[in-house]
Amino acid sequence: MREALKAQCLAVDANARVDNPMADLQLVSDDLGELQRQAAEFTPNKDKAAIGENILGLRLLCLYGLKGAAAYMEHAHVLGQYDNDIYAQYHKIMAWLGTWPADMNALLECSMEIGQMNFKVMSILDAGETGKYGHPTPTQVNVKATAGKCILISGHDLKDLYNLLEQTEGTGVNVYTHGEMLPAHGYPELRKFKHLVGNYGSGWQNQQVEFARFPGPIVMTSNCIIDPTVSAYDDRIWTRSIVGWPGVRHLDGDDFSAVITQAQQMAGFPYSEIPHLITVGFGRQTLLGAADTLIDLVSREKLRHIFLLGGCDGARGERHYFTDFATIVPDDCLILTLACGKYRFNKLEFGDIEGLPRLVDAGQCNDAYSAIILAVTLAEKLGCGVNDLPLSLVLSWFEQKAIVILLTLLSLGVKNIVTGPTAPGFLTPDLLAVLNEKFGLRSITTVEEDMKQLLSA
Repeated sequence: MREALKAQCLAVDANARVDNPMADLQLVSDDLGELQRQAAEFTPNKDKAAIGENILGLRLLCLYGLKGAAAYMEHAHVLGQYDNDIYAQYHKIMAWLGTWPADMNALLECSMEIGQMNFKVMSILDAGETGKYGHPTPTQVNVKATAGKCILISGHDLKDLYNLLEQTEGTGVNVYTHGEMLPAHGYPELRKFKHLVGNYGSGWQNQQVEFARFPGPIVMTSNCIIDPTVSAYDDRIWTRSIVGWPGVRHLDGDDFSAVITQAQQMAGFPYSEIPHLITVGFGRQTLLGAADTLIDLVSREKLRHIFLLGGCDGARGERHYFTDFATIVPDDCLILTLACGKYRFNKLEFGDIEGLPRLVDAGQCNDAYSAIILAVTLAEKLGCGVNDLPLSLVLSWFEQKAIVILLTLLSLGVKNIVTGPTAPGFLTPDLLAVLNEKFGLRSITTVEEDMKQLLSA
């Protein structure tokens, strides 16, 4: 098979490199300890002493970027979206990284190529979501409990949510979204189910407390699961698709009947709480439809600045920065948010500017695509560059998806992004200096100082 694959590569490109060290990898044993010893020969830091921390950091930047792009491709695949050109580019980059490159400029160029590739990935993911479930429109979502039996579904997989809603219809079981599933309420083909009653909880990092209090089973459709045994709800949490946890029951297919049966056997919420409504669903079409309104407000000096405030959330105390930042955004400025970082402030009241909400929830982390399209459209209508817009990006990061979103933005020429609360560990001071020089990328300081600097830019 190995030789056959090499022949296929050469048939496509006679100049293709088929001597990649990883292409000749032979596993020497079935013993885990021996495999771990062999793995040391192929880790990204195997030659760290020779190449130094800066080159290693750039290799890891590329690798984590690829992991993030792969996660988005998985979401797109679930929705029936495929692109052979993207796959070819992905494997080409992987093969190149397998040659242990040590040139800083080449690695930086590779990271930008990964960002541009991911923009195409986000495009097909957007097509998959909107093609199946319609374009999101502004929708109010209750974040308080409704009396009745219930199931909680978390993660990114809208298809799993749709299947669950179909199978629970007429059973008397209510469905709640959690985490990155919140934006699902904006999609017409999902919100048509009346038993999709609301969103429960906050960011992923609080799940051990919040899941323990939820009176029904929980379904995890993508990453961000934390040890459920700590709070003893492991008997009612289920995993799907690429998610798993030792001792937790896994659903191999699209049949949620076992989860529904468990929900019917549990107490559910005993009473309905006073509703608290938040608004989601500012998808790509809605954002583009508001472009002329935004330009009009800016021209009449009713709208001074737009802040894209979002990204991955986490447990560290420094992340309260994003709550504090949101609360001091001036009344003549708008907050565009996405991903789970929004939970730091999305239940606060921000009011509106002449009927336009000051807090605009664009969706999941991959919906950065919609924000990018909006920025490009505004720039075209105003006859300027994206970096000339009254727009600032303040992003929180935690894992590989945030890394590849950052690479996507940088590859499209977006500059002066502010990130935090801390830089990824693999980005050395030297690399941060390079990124600052090339792209104006910098870390957060204090809320007051950052606000002052961004508004005066």
